[in-house]
Amino acid sequence: MKGGKTPKARPRWPHDPFGEREAQRYESPLPSREYIRAVLEEEAVPVDERRLAKLFGLAPHEIEPFSRRLGAMEREGTLLRNRKGALLVPDKLDLVAGRVSAHPDGYGFVVPDAGGADFYLSANEMRGVLHGDRVMVRQTGLDRRGRPEGTVVEVTERAQKRIVGRVHRERGLWFVAASDRRISADILLEPGGHGRATPGQIVTAELVSQPTKHSAPIGRVVEVLGEHDDPGMEIEIALRKHAMPFEFSAEARRAAARLPEEVRDKDAKGRADLRALPLVTIDGETAKDFDDAVYCERDGRGYRLVVAIADVSHYVASGGPLDADARERGNSVYFPRRVIPMLPEKLSNGLCSLNPDVDRLAMVCDMAISQKGEIKAYRFYAAAIRSHARLTYTQVAAALYEGKPDAATGPLLGRLEALDQVFRALLQARGKRGAIDFETVETRLIFDERGKIERIVPVERNDAHRLIEECMLAANVSASDFLQSRGHKALYRIHEGPKPEKLAALREFLKGFGLQLGGGDDPQARDYAKLLDAIRGRPDRQLLQTVLLRSLQQAVYSPDNVGHFGLAYEHYTHFTSPIRRYPDLVVHRAIKAVLAGATYDPGGWSELGLHCSMTERRADEASRDVESWLKCYYMQDQVGEEFAGTVSAVTSFGIFVGLDGVYVEGLVHISELGTDYFQYDAARHQIRGERTGKSYRLADRVRVRIARVDLETSRIDFVLA
Repeated sequence: MKGGKTPKARPRWPHDPFGEREAQRYESPLPSREYIRAVLEEEAVPVDERRLAKLFGLAPHEIEPFSRRLGAMEREGTLLRNRKGALLVPDKLDLVAGRVSAHPDGYGFVVPDAGGADFYLSANEMRGVLHGDRVMVRQTGLDRRGRPEGTVVEVTERAQKRIVGRVHRERGLWFVAASDRRISADILLEPGGHGRATPGQIVTAELVSQPTKHSAPIGRVVEVLGEHDDPGMEIEIALRKHAMPFEFSAEARRAAARLPEEVRDKDAKGRADLRALPLVTIDGETAKDFDDAVYCERDGRGYRLVVAIADVSHYVASGGPLDADARERGNSVYFPRRVIPMLPEKLSNGLCSLNPDVDRLAMVCDMAISQKGEIKAYRFYAAAIRSHARLTYTQVAAALYEGKPDAATGPLLGRLEALDQVFRALLQARGKRGAIDFETVETRLIFDERGKIERIVPVERNDAHRLIEECMLAANVSASDFLQSRGHKALYRIHEGPKPEKLAALREFLKGFGLQLGGGDDPQARDYAKLLDAIRGRPDRQLLQTVLLRSLQQAVYSPDNVGHFGLAYEHYTHFTSPIRRYPDLVVHRAIKAVLAGATYDPGGWSELGLHCSMTERRADEASRDVESWLKCYYMQDQVGEEFAGTVSAVTSFGIFVGLDGVYVEGLVHISELGTDYFQYDAARHQIRGERTGKSYRLADRVRVRIARVDLETSRIDFVLA
């Protein structure tokens, strides 16, 4: 955090179009990336790094940071180094930088960094690369589907250093078959490289030689995890498959050990004292880390809503070892029966968690809310608090909506009723704003004593869940307004509207149902909400809602505020979960900086946004992998049984079906749909037989039989019953 204003450095390179930007960001500015590219393009030939430094007139102490910048540009594909080590611009060679996305069947694609069509890579081209590698590719033509086809010219960065998989031995050769099916090449083990592993065990193999077009990847076993069906093995595989950090560094562990066990008097000094205010936490039954506590009272004709959030930034210093580990993780990851926390347990479940009847430090958003749910005023301040009760959604719902208060909720009923009133007001404002409210079903896995699924049940969401959600939304939007109105940078939670091509496909699909999405070429959230309301009673509502949801983009983190489409906010950020989300911790630091009359810079806002968006996706993918494997294990004894279900996805190779009451999905391959040629219609979300006219569409009802369960690929195959 930087206090006061530092004098701006003057640009050293007057022709650098981004010199002012570099001078503002760095005390010792370098030529901008854009200017480096421009100079290389002017040279029109590959340039040695030393000569390039001379062209810019760099001093000896600037050579190392300049070299690091060139290395970063090389990794992202904006520069390429030839075999002699000279630098050149890929555009001059008609090369495109991108990342390899492999398919389990052996072929793959290169997803360009700059956007545009993916390049198809044949199985032969894929021999020299692995999933996730960064490459430079040149277009060689079009494949039979009209897609650009490419050839890999250069591998600029290898993504796979270690691979988790199962050990095999055949004809004296040892190899590892990767658990990630996108890595279709087997990893040959060097002589003696299997170590203590035995065939069939799950291991981690370190690559000692990357693949080439003429040779397979070679590795050695560095970790034996155990047998494939050992309890918890699915999580161990997911952690390594997705390269997720799951052990804290020694420095972070030492830093956590030095922290106090409880809040000290000196820590609470200078803070607002809210320990007498009856704040409460309301969470699920299994929650252990409590980020937020709430309180509400009538204030004239409106309400005072207090949202107190754990002050993680007081204990986790920017740039320190705890911060480094938290930043790398990006977020906590919640697996069935196991959590990989963003912070050590001493913080996440102890010192920072707003446990009942103990003093805690908090950042408070204190809001004045009108009867119509409008946030009329807010203020942020540091406080010392004491949660007066740890309540659950079930308890609060029983007390408020079923007239069944218990020993915990009874004494707090008046405050809970005030919370419910402000929730109704915020809900009214949400409807007026036009926020989208999709109806989805979440599930929970119930385990037996051996750690295997006993049953899968839907999670019942009640108004107590929504009450807390609306309180958190109010605090989050206040945080974004606070930072934006004061001109301080922030990491916004952005959600853009549908892309033109998705919007066109959606309108074409809706036309077939006699429906129309309002808003013309620029629909707003209220247009989606209005349509969702109009289809609420229709039998095909699930189909229509699914298609509407899939037309929207994914929410991400970015310093460039474009608003949140789904919530219908002009600006929105995450503030309420700093124990488990790094972006929230960053927002806390920014708010504290503004309150202190200073500025906070985490070092590269855009890069941080990309990183946090990546860690969020990584956590989602890892959780899905674990859940898929557990569901396969659960269903393996039910092969041959029949179930009713709903088509949950339609693809060119078949239909996915979700089973009623079981909440498990499987594939009916196109070859099992009947003796016909089936054509896939992406726009209509259906697959249709040419001769019979038989079609299968998203949300159609079908009856299937379980034909096969494959634990290796976490795949369940159905046939039509």
